[in-house]
Amino acid sequence: MKIYLTTCLVLFSLIAVAQGPSLPKDFTVSGKVLEQDVNTPLEYATVSFIDKKNNVITGGITDLNGAYNIQVAAGTYTIRYEYISFKTKEITGQNITANITMPDVFLEINLASLDEVIIRAETTEVQIRLDKKIYNIGKDLTTSGATVSDALSNVPSVTVDVDGSIALRGNENVRILINGKPSAIAGFGSTDALRQLPADAIERVEVITSPSARYDAEGTAGILNIILRKEKTLGLNGSIQATIGDPTNYGLSGNLNIRTKKYNIFNTTGVNYRDAPGNAFFDNQYLTETATNPFVTERRDYDRLNRGFNTNLGMEYFLTESSSITGSVFLRLGDDEDTVSNFTDELSTPSMLEVSRLRQELETEEDISVQGSLNYVRDFDTSGHKLTADFQYEVDNEKQRSLITERNTFPTIERLPSEVVRSDEESTELLLQSDYVRPIGENAQFEAGFRVNLEESITDYELFEEGGLSNEFYRDNGLSNVFTYDEDVLAAYVQYGNKLGTKFSYLLGLRAENTRLAGAVEANEEATIGFDANFDNSYFGLFPTVNLSYEIAKRENVTVGYNRRINRPRGYFINPFPSRSSETNVFQGNPNISPAYSNAFDLGYLKSWEKITLTTSIYFQHETDAFERIQEDTGELTPNGVPIIRTFPINLSTNDRYGFETGVLYNAIKWLRLNGSFNYFNFKSEGSFNGIDYGTENSSWFARGSAKVSLPAKIDWQTNAFYRGPRNNAQTESEGIFSVSLALSKDLFNDNATLGLNVSDLFNSRKRISRTETSTFIQESEFQWRQRQVNLSFTYRFNQKKQGPREDRGGGDGDFEG
Repeated sequence: MKIYLTTCLVLFSLIAVAQGPSLPKDFTVSGKVLEQDVNTPLEYATVSFIDKKNNVITGGITDLNGAYNIQVAAGTYTIRYEYISFKTKEITGQNITANITMPDVFLEINLASLDEVIIRAETTEVQIRLDKKIYNIGKDLTTSGATVSDALSNVPSVTVDVDGSIALRGNENVRILINGKPSAIAGFGSTDALRQLPADAIERVEVITSPSARYDAEGTAGILNIILRKEKTLGLNGSIQATIGDPTNYGLSGNLNIRTKKYNIFNTTGVNYRDAPGNAFFDNQYLTETATNPFVTERRDYDRLNRGFNTNLGMEYFLTESSSITGSVFLRLGDDEDTVSNFTDELSTPSMLEVSRLRQELETEEDISVQGSLNYVRDFDTSGHKLTADFQYEVDNEKQRSLITERNTFPTIERLPSEVVRSDEESTELLLQSDYVRPIGENAQFEAGFRVNLEESITDYELFEEGGLSNEFYRDNGLSNVFTYDEDVLAAYVQYGNKLGTKFSYLLGLRAENTRLAGAVEANEEATIGFDANFDNSYFGLFPTVNLSYEIAKRENVTVGYNRRINRPRGYFINPFPSRSSETNVFQGNPNISPAYSNAFDLGYLKSWEKITLTTSIYFQHETDAFERIQEDTGELTPNGVPIIRTFPINLSTNDRYGFETGVLYNAIKWLRLNGSFNYFNFKSEGSFNGIDYGTENSSWFARGSAKVSLPAKIDWQTNAFYRGPRNNAQTESEGIFSVSLALSKDLFNDNATLGLNVSDLFNSRKRISRTETSTFIQESEFQWRQRQVNLSFTYRFNQKKQGPREDRGGGDGDFEG
């Protein structure tokens, strides 16, 4: 509680400081920045005032209408106008001695840029590059008061499952990076941390379906690169956001930026308190003769109380006019209390109840993540010739304590022996990386670099079982263990890009990676898990990438991409000791699982008219040793005679996936903007395990649509709809999922504040309903991770415009710009 109070005081103090007297200014310079040929205002274009010593004295960004009003002291300046992917324009020798309105400035698209096309719309701004699509989501109203995980669910090509699993084009083998690098913010093989960070911390999301050689080869589906905010405007600026919601959701977050000619200090801090109820239902029918009661139903209620604190503090120091060093520290604290109530009924026939039981797991979790990083940038000239170097070290410590109680409620009421589970997990990660970029001539570019990534996680797991009903607990040496998992990756790459004429661009690269996966278990001789959990394997791979682009006409192009990728199993996929939430349905890792490899092809098309923009792509992926979760009867029974079903991952031999996706942005009229996307995919897998054929072929699809309406009195209304079609694998058929979210926002206090109301999953329909059928059992289930959420948020900005697309000139996120 002290942490939360301290955070609140710090954030409110920042506001008080920000409202202090501003630096004296003499005159106001105003004007407009427009796009050449179409006369469209360029919102968030950068306007800088540079003195005779080439120092940036002050500056600002344009508003919704492309207008700017900047106060500047008397003097003679060069005024520089910049916008990403447009040619920079300068007005030299401008003498400021009075208030002045500058002539309109028209910027033209930089056709010399190798790989970039921009699409603008109110809910998103999309930048299309040779190897990625960039979505600036700052204007998505439904993310107000929401989390990073919620924001990702609104990005085209991306889906977030009901349990928080993130998929790209329907494939969960996606790599998540923060600012171009693996990070404790995204979790060590988990996305839980993304459900704690406020969406307001995001600058943009890069969807990289055809990654260039510069990126880690991890993730057969591709990469999601989340770029966090870092303001570029000179002076003191920032914002604070307060959120209240139902079910219980309290949040307070703020960001502060102080930028001078010599340094840039930035901080984002947030605290949250959330109660996230959920539920699940399992209806099992056992087909084996060993089942005492072959019909078993389970109803689970999840009550998850999450308390979190996060802060990211950094400073960029400009060593010279052409070099800088940035240091930052990220801290995340979690203090959670989860209760899982499992109500079980055992029946001898579908209508004859024999036994009812309640099994409850009360789990507390304390989590602390610390990440320190240093980034050095050296610009050799203004053409993009530069060297960057990164160092990053992270420590994550997670302590879980669970008390599992159980009692019969029918036909008699009696307490059963309890269990206590203790799990301590400590993860460390070291990252060293350097990248060198050298433009060659006007259109060509050479790039090379290396990365060293060393990860280790140690999980100390202990299970204590009550002796009878004595309240005395004894260590279960058959399941207690210490599991150490190491993943070391050494990588180097080269790539070369060029533009031939004004139409054709290419980017060719080759990445080499050596992966070491090692695991070791310290356990008592009584441990029986059915696997050899000690292993030490190395894998060397070459990963070529090819990205081509042809400009058919202005605002119309075709792209072709090829890349080879790897999917490494994470720690929870390998840890062989089973979960304990349910006696009859357990998850168990597989230490024998190997990395999967894929070859992927992508053909894209883009066409933009005055009010409509169309993007489409056709893709194909061939994956070997693909991961698949399967379920099987273990042949073991609970003390009550119920068969135990195990879910665990295996390597299937092949998985072929092909699909088609399209997106449309339609600025119908000034007050109405529509945005929609559709993705269809088919996959075919072949493979067997323990003599059982798990091959299958299936197709599925998902679609999303967004409508934003600008109402009078500065009120905006937005509705998002999402539908994911039915799907199945070798054992399980899942029904389609439909959900709707809506939001309203009202600007206040001369646009310095915004009041927002949003409803996530309006119809409370975001549930996964599935049926699993094998030779030994049939299971029908329904799972709802989180119920409908209503949030009311208030955002106040000082010396800062409403969040929207901004140009990031900080480097370090791996962009390829010609």
